Amino acid sequence: MKLIRLSGLALMACLLTHLTACNNGEQKEEKQEEAKRETTSTGRAIWSKEQANTWYDKQPWPVGCNFIPSTAINELEMFQAETFDTATINRELGWAAAIGMNTVRVYLHDLLWQQDAPGFQKRLETFLAIAARHHIKPIFVLFDSCWDPFPALGKQHDPKPFVHNSGWVQSPGFNGLKDSTQYPRLEAYVKGVVEKFANDDRILAWDIWNEPDNTNNSAYGKVELPNKAEYVLPLLQKSFEWARSVNPSQPLTSGVWAGDWSSPEKLKPIEKVQLDQSDIITFHNYENGEEFEKRIKWLQPLGRPLICTEYMARGNNSFFESTLPIAKKYKVGAVNWGLVDGKTQTKYAWNSWDKKYNTEPDPWFHEIFHTDGKPYKQKEVDLIKKLTSEANAGK
Repeated sequence: MKLIRLSGLALMACLLTHLTACNNGEQKEEKQEEAKRETTSTGRAIWSKEQANTWYDKQPWPVGCNFIPSTAINELEMFQAETFDTATINRELGWAAAIGMNTVRVYLHDLLWQQDAPGFQKRLETFLAIAARHHIKPIFVLFDSCWDPFPALGKQHDPKPFVHNSGWVQSPGFNGLKDSTQYPRLEAYVKGVVEKFANDDRILAWDIWNEPDNTNNSAYGKVELPNKAEYVLPLLQKSFEWARSVNPSQPLTSGVWAGDWSSPEKLKPIEKVQLDQSDIITFHNYENGEEFEKRIKWLQPLGRPLICTEYMARGNNSFFESTLPIAKKYKVGAVNWGLVDGKTQTKYAWNSWDKKYNTEPDPWFHEIFHTDGKPYKQKEVDLIKKLTSEANAGK
């Protein structure tokens, strides 16, 4: 009788052990499924350093320019249906490709999505097809804190004579930043654009926000949103999250542009978000070669690919000759400001907002070509051709 009781107890213990194991297994499977659902709902993670460097190793040395066709004063005029100038885009991207450029940085705008999302997507597709014809992969910029904080759809005003970027507009601008009830439409824009092209290998990268804490003191400082950085910071963070949520195959980034990035404790909150959330590291530098090299060394310890997405301001001692060879030495991508002299008038210096010009500047501040395709300085074009040819000979 005692033996039977013991056997019964042992049997019950076995059954309990089996049931516990089954429950644990089911709970483990449920947790795995839950984690999978969470990954799906929140999108992909920030790339590891290994992922980022593996991606970069597959690319040719990225060299290009910030691009807008010479017939457009800003990103709205570039992409609105009435002024979308494919003939000029094709011609001028051809000039970029002819000197060895393989990327262009192109600014988009949230109002273009709000106005006509399907039409905007179609025009982006057309732009990508033209760029691909010239073996150029764009970096698309989603938001921008530079110049006029009051963007408006429709016909854009004519350039102010002799003034640098007299018609460029911010995205989302004063009202979009100040009013958090506009976040849903901004979210729809980011997700809509990135998701549409999330697996498109014609795109090099997504630049979430250009110079997010720029307050444009010399041009629009008096009408800028007070404490602008405090409004930008949460939206910058959310914008990275929105873009990642649709699982883009291309890297996300936002370039640091001013200040001291030599150690983590010196970073401003916005810079910390930019660097922490970026798959690849981008930065701006409009100074001499020594300062350019210093910025590279500041950022190298992050262990991720580097691309300088703005440089070359002749009047500020930033030249192709002083910057591009250093970029090639360190395998840092290089995207200068400007391609063709046009309605943005960025051949005039930043100080043209304060200093009166009435003739063509000497030297040009930005730009590489006259509107007829003639190089501003032949030696610059020759240098770009030489260095890109050397760097990409095996790719």
